[in-house]
Amino acid sequence: MRASILGFVLPVLAASVLAQSNNRALLLRPDAPEFTRPAPAICVVRFDTSKGIVDIEVTRDWSPLGADRFVNLVRYGYYDEARFFRIAPGWRQFGIAGDPEIAQAWRTKTFPDDPFKQSNVRGTVAFAFAVPNGRTTQVFFNMRDNSPTHDKEPFTPFGRVVAGMDVVESFTSEYGEGPGGIRAGKQDAYYAGGNKYLLENFPHLDYIKTAKILSGTRH
Repeated sequence: MRASILGFVLPVLAASVLAQSNNRALLLRPDAPEFTRPAPAICVVRFDTSKGIVDIEVTRDWSPLGADRFVNLVRYGYYDEARFFRIAPGWRQFGIAGDPEIAQAWRTKTFPDDPFKQSNVRGTVAFAFAVPNGRTTQVFFNMRDNSPTHDKEPFTPFGRVVAGMDVVESFTSEYGEGPGGIRAGKQDAYYAGGNKYLLENFPHLDYIKTAKILSGTRH
């Protein structure tokens, strides 16, 4: 019996390791054609986080380029092990890969803005950016109605939390802006050191264990 179980488990583990290795190699090539695939019209992305499950319904029509970038990064494991590194009353931000080599490969991989359609109300999810056409990989949850400020930018939501908003609310705020502040190059050390740096300096940050696209999506 034991030999039979091992005969089943070992090939599965080997396949998983190979898939992770292949994904990492691909993520080191941000210009690969795999990252230009259009997202489904509607799909649900599930985050298994350190505090529980969060489901995000992605609606491509709201922000087509944003949805495409997010779904493709999820598809190849970019957000796995990513920390929720910037916590403020109005938002929860994540999206710098824990592997510094991958994070730096994507740091300047910008994509154009989308026309504004969906308001930044509580529960919506959008890409962060500092300059026009400057979105890359960083994403935030709107924790309140941010439309008076964020709709003027405009940040363009590509999805909304359909389950687990209480989980998002529970992410630790111990460090506040912590390593995620945009001033004085606070993110530079994070990009350079990845999760090793965070574990040494901000050990209690919550994080995404795995991110995956659920079946039953609409194309």
